[in-house]
Amino acid sequence: MPRPITAVIHSQSLQHNLNVARTKMPNSQVYAVVKANAYGHGIERVYQAFKSADGFALLDLAEAKRIRALGWTGPVLLLEGIFSEQDLFDCHELGLSFSIHSEYQLEWLARFPLEAQFDVYLKMNSGMNRLGFRPEQYRQVWQQLSSLPQVQRLTHMMHFSDADGERFGRDGIAHQCQLFDAITHDLPGARSVSNSAAILRHEQLQSDVIRSGIMLYGSSPDYPSHSIQDWDLQPAMSLRSELIAIQQLKAGDSVGYGSKFIAETDMRVGIVACGYADGYQRITATGTPILVDGQRSSLVGRVCMDMLAVDLSHLPNAQVGSEVVLWGTSKQGAVLSIDEVAAGSGTIGYELMCAVTARVNFIQD
Repeated sequence: MPRPITAVIHSQSLQHNLNVARTKMPNSQVYAVVKANAYGHGIERVYQAFKSADGFALLDLAEAKRIRALGWTGPVLLLEGIFSEQDLFDCHELGLSFSIHSEYQLEWLARFPLEAQFDVYLKMNSGMNRLGFRPEQYRQVWQQLSSLPQVQRLTHMMHFSDADGERFGRDGIAHQCQLFDAITHDLPGARSVSNSAAILRHEQLQSDVIRSGIMLYGSSPDYPSHSIQDWDLQPAMSLRSELIAIQQLKAGDSVGYGSKFIAETDMRVGIVACGYADGYQRITATGTPILVDGQRSSLVGRVCMDMLAVDLSHLPNAQVGSEVVLWGTSKQGAVLSIDEVAAGSGTIGYELMCAVTARVNFIQD
């Protein structure tokens, strides 16, 4: 039989989280962001749960082709736009929308020889300094795009850098909103500004198209300020394994490589079939929570390639074969958020869910 580690994708939780986004901003079109293979969950696995979205947003043509192959005929947005002039032919064939954030993309579009009417998202660099035209360029570029026969519709777009908290002691979105509004207030066209953090924390914003990403997968974008319970989100992935051995330690015994954990008293530890080759971070700290048979315990010692150890001192009934949940929901219904686990390795839930490796068996419930 295969190793007992599995990543369980919860379709009902995906649907629930999408409904949270729609409830937060009921007057907006809700796009489901499925970049990075649906944040590691698998585009094909999440598609049925997200079919009620108004559109899909993703990164590249390969992902767009997968969405179209599943039968989706609605809007598909390429968040980073086109990467070559040839991409425009694929966008034309597949009926894709795309962002324009740089001059070279504008030049490619102006040269496109076929009769086409693209929906274009014009991106402003409103302060994140990643992609987009600077505010002083924006109106001129908007005029250029508006005059192109290849453009059917223009949507104003930007991305918040600090929607999950504060920036320099002020509300995190204030500076970008002021700049964006000052430039676009009298220009026709819809707006797309809200990501997951903005949807949850700033539902008063005008965003005709919202881009719900991490929230759909059951991670809080502003953890630890708010947990998934605070936002009524549910884990969409559960990384589950089992105990494959139990060791009885005496005081002074060590666990794992480098002898980083030393037992202060006699104790039991369980060995779990999960390691960094499965996507569980090697740098995860002793004390990071783990569920055993639905009860909270914690990691002890250094994570190995294929195994890790968990404290069983207070779990006398745990035995070989007991369920272990590294993050997500146990069969008993107990929840361990991916955000809490990510904090144990100094990262965020996004990285953990995207890092589950190919050798882990994915299943859907």
